[in-house]
Amino acid sequence: MKKRILGRTGLEVSVLGMGGLFVSKVGGKGRDEAYAAVRRALELGVNYVDTAPGYQDSEEVLGNALEGVPQPYYLSTKLGGRPQPFDPKDRDILRRSVEESLRLLKRDYLDILMIHEPDRPGQYDWWWDYDNFHGPVNELLEELKSEKIIHFSGLGGTTAYQLPHIMATGNYDVVLTAFNYSLLWREAAISIFPEAKRQNMGVIIGSPLQQGALARRYDEVETGAKWLSPPRQEQYRQLYAYLDEIDLPLPEVALRMVISNPIISTVLTGARSVEEVEQNVRSIEAGPLPENILSRLQEIADMVPYRPFEEPFGLPFGRFYKGPGHA
Repeated sequence: MKKRILGRTGLEVSVLGMGGLFVSKVGGKGRDEAYAAVRRALELGVNYVDTAPGYQDSEEVLGNALEGVPQPYYLSTKLGGRPQPFDPKDRDILRRSVEESLRLLKRDYLDILMIHEPDRPGQYDWWWDYDNFHGPVNELLEELKSEKIIHFSGLGGTTAYQLPHIMATGNYDVVLTAFNYSLLWREAAISIFPEAKRQNMGVIIGSPLQQGALARRYDEVETGAKWLSPPRQEQYRQLYAYLDEIDLPLPEVALRMVISNPIISTVLTGARSVEEVEQNVRSIEAGPLPENILSRLQEIADMVPYRPFEEPFGLPFGRFYKGPGHA
């Protein structure tokens, strides 16, 4: 599998990475299937694995799955949400979280440690100083680097316009942006990518299939679910029609569009089975999309360049949705 340099870290990472969320209990396929999926990914050339304490039992699953594998790999996890009650300004709690990650992952160091959701103070209130985005976590990251417990630091966020302000401090080596760069959602290109380029940060894309919204075709596009705005509905229709025209499957086009952007070092697959891993690897190995296809996909993306205000963050295809403020 082709590799790219992960920004100023200098690490050579596979263009397809393994996201750890869906090998956890969230995936629902059991530990044996999760172990097999992780090991198959490494056999096929994936060498970057990402997880977090907030991903249920993902760290434990990966610790078991990766133990003794012969292939070299890089591993990243995050700070946030553990132990409970979690206080993001308590350095002792933060260090204990890192120690627990190391125990579960069966490692004595981490290639990358990220701050999870640094851009959403309603979730984790990391900073004492919101002008300079500074808090106890910064001091801990420097300590961990000096102790060689972590090699590099990063940010793992989900906003398109708040995250770049934190990136601009120059304190972090990589950025993971989720939900903001895919076939129909491209706001990361407006501010995250330019700031990453200025800071020479490695760029990791999470949720290229929008947690399922781009994984397959949905009848709701035609039936007009209440939560699907008319512009988004028409955008989906045009996307589906274009896929018929070029005769390519939706998940493949979604992954190949992402890796067509050279600023991106790796894109995380949320595969939960060997079959899904192999499918994603085949898509990635087909390479970046031709310019004429990319141009048409950009035209379709430009139909809805920004998220409509009332659009659910994760489109609830295939499940009942009450409306804003409800799951």
